[in-house]
Amino acid sequence: MRFDLLIFRRIFATLLLLGAVVTLLSMAHPLRGQTTNSSIVTSLKYNLGLLSLLPEPVLDPVVDPPGNFHAVKPQEFDPGKTYLVQAAWLHGTGCPTNATIALPNTDFNGIGGLRTFTDRACMTGDPGDQRNAGLLLVKTGPTITNFAAATADLINVKGLTLTELGYDIRKPGMGTHLGPSGSHCGAGAPRFNIQTTASFYFLGCSSPPPSEVDGAGWIRLRWSPVIAYCVSPTPTTACPVNFALVPVTGTVQRITIVFDEAQDGFGGPDEFGAAILDNIDVNGVLVGRGATDAS
Repeated sequence: MRFDLLIFRRIFATLLLLGAVVTLLSMAHPLRGQTTNSSIVTSLKYNLGLLSLLPEPVLDPVVDPPGNFHAVKPQEFDPGKTYLVQAAWLHGTGCPTNATIALPNTDFNGIGGLRTFTDRACMTGDPGDQRNAGLLLVKTGPTITNFAAATADLINVKGLTLTELGYDIRKPGMGTHLGPSGSHCGAGAPRFNIQTTASFYFLGCSSPPPSEVDGAGWIRLRWSPVIAYCVSPTPTTACPVNFALVPVTGTVQRITIVFDEAQDGFGGPDEFGAAILDNIDVNGVLVGRGATDAS
């Protein structure tokens, strides 16, 4: 059967995007036809190329042994120097866990007292985060025609076997993660790119569906067990069919958060082009702080 022309155009354009595979799988209309092996290879090359162009931080295995996840490092993939992407941890933007709020006095000319405040979505958080940091990820302008992305490397995850992944995302809880309000949460961004000894995987914000805890201004999203879309140029035990939704197997080699859906139809339903995350979760370990600018 032939492709519907509109669907074909969307597939072709999306395959040029770093997050092509997950976005393709989540389109409103089912795919009519077969994805070619060249498209698979192209998508795999783009995503692996992104990982290679953003080299892993050098770690001392004696001081910092592998498998001790403890940091999330923001980076900007912007080879054209467009300055249309941003990745940074910013104080005061995270999901508040036992945060201090200042109550006004009766005359509203000073502080009358202090108390704590916690959003329902993040009853637990990174105990080392003392300034309520959040991870800002932005892509401004077009999605497809700007070869750029905001990213963040999960540090020291090599060697882990994944049992849980997730993050908190700044969105009004009543709208759920699929709602148009607040941070962008699409099928392709913000997503986890996961490289293991078994295969390469994608896991998007809304695809596959996460479990969620709705708060007042935040939503906690978790994937456990970790199921993701696999990509391989040839069938393997871990990835018998390309773009299949399968358990993530093997030991982790690298995990990167990628944000590359911007302010157009490919960044729908909100077309906001930005997200704020917190409490990046790997196997129950939460990281909610880091560098205040990409490096």
